[in-house]
Amino acid sequence: MADEKKSIGPEVEKPAEAPAQGQADPVKAAPPEQTAPPAPGKVVDFAAARAEAANDKAAAQKAAPQKAPADKSDGADKPRVGRPAKADKAAPGEAAAPKRDKKSQSKPAAEKAPAKDKAAPAQPEQPPEPRDASRGEKEEVVYLNLSELHPFKNHPFGVRDDAEMQGLVESVKASGVNQPALVRPREDGGYEIIAGHRRLRASELAGFMNMPCIVRSMTDDEAVLAMTDDNLRHREHILPTEKAQSLKMQVEAIKHQGARPGEDAKDAGKRSTQVVGDRNGMNYKQVQRYIRLTELVPDLKKMVDEKKLSFTPAVEISFIRPKNQRYIAVSIEGQQSSPSLSQAQKLRELDKDGKLNGDVIDGILSQEKKEVDRVIINSAELEKYFGKDKTPREMKDQIISLLEDWKAKQPPELAKPEKKAEKAL
Repeated sequence: MADEKKSIGPEVEKPAEAPAQGQADPVKAAPPEQTAPPAPGKVVDFAAARAEAANDKAAAQKAAPQKAPADKSDGADKPRVGRPAKADKAAPGEAAAPKRDKKSQSKPAAEKAPAKDKAAPAQPEQPPEPRDASRGEKEEVVYLNLSELHPFKNHPFGVRDDAEMQGLVESVKASGVNQPALVRPREDGGYEIIAGHRRLRASELAGFMNMPCIVRSMTDDEAVLAMTDDNLRHREHILPTEKAQSLKMQVEAIKHQGARPGEDAKDAGKRSTQVVGDRNGMNYKQVQRYIRLTELVPDLKKMVDEKKLSFTPAVEISFIRPKNQRYIAVSIEGQQSSPSLSQAQKLRELDKDGKLNGDVIDGILSQEKKEVDRVIINSAELEKYFGKDKTPREMKDQIISLLEDWKAKQPPELAKPEKKAEKAL
């Protein structure tokens, strides 16, 4: 046993030779086959086995850097592993998409639609087919006696025997009534004038017994709209209260058409004023302010028409109770003083609080007006001359400059006299 231990021990403990630096790892020879099993009680040196394994690992690490680097050109032929490049995403049989610059990388370039046949010129837009303007019922111009013609109920426009009327009378005497009046049958007999009240008066003054008319059956709302449209568009001089009453009648006629589906009464009323404004070249707020004049007592309406009471203060006074409105009219007439806007607003506030009476009105109107009268020009009027790019400050500066030039060209007698300097004591 002692001899076998001695013979085995030195063979196991012999370390393997380290390969020379720069040389490939030598192939280890397979251990010789043992024909006979080891004798029982054989001792294995594990420390030597671990050292041998460590030496083999170190030799392999030294040999690895000595491998020749792979040729990069050969890698192009080898298939890539993982996600393919963008150029490789094209379907088989299709050309790869061209590379785009940085500006066009955010969105792909849209493919241009194939151009249409340029030989065929664009066809000009055809105008709509003319419509038949004839009405369902045949209308004819008939001559009706003036005694059968009656003015429109609650006609808001006055017929005045002024210079304009005199000119119309002379025209009727020379060539008759060139434009027939529009009338509708009355239930009580005769005809109601829709358009032609001034022509009726001119025919009377010219000495005619009849005048040409067109008889048309119309509803009340249709008659109101036709009457107001004709007068608002053809009369040269319209008083503020006449315009106010006619606009109110138009709004009421349009309201009778009812609200649209899903629209409440308030929105329908606002829409009516907007429609009326569009018919007359106004915005709906202007229509509402004009309609407020119809709430004035007759004496104040007359003052508005005679320009004794300004439009904006009159709108404020229209919210005051009629009793106090009459006191205001008396005070204006007695003091020959028209309330300013701030005074009218003060009167309205006191009336709302129940503190307004005749004495308070006289006291307010007797106060010295501290505010300067203002001239208001809306933006729509200014845009016709300045366009939409000018700021309010730029427009104001330009207006002042033009007024200075205009003032310099006026005669000296029209210039405002300068205040005399106080004499030194």
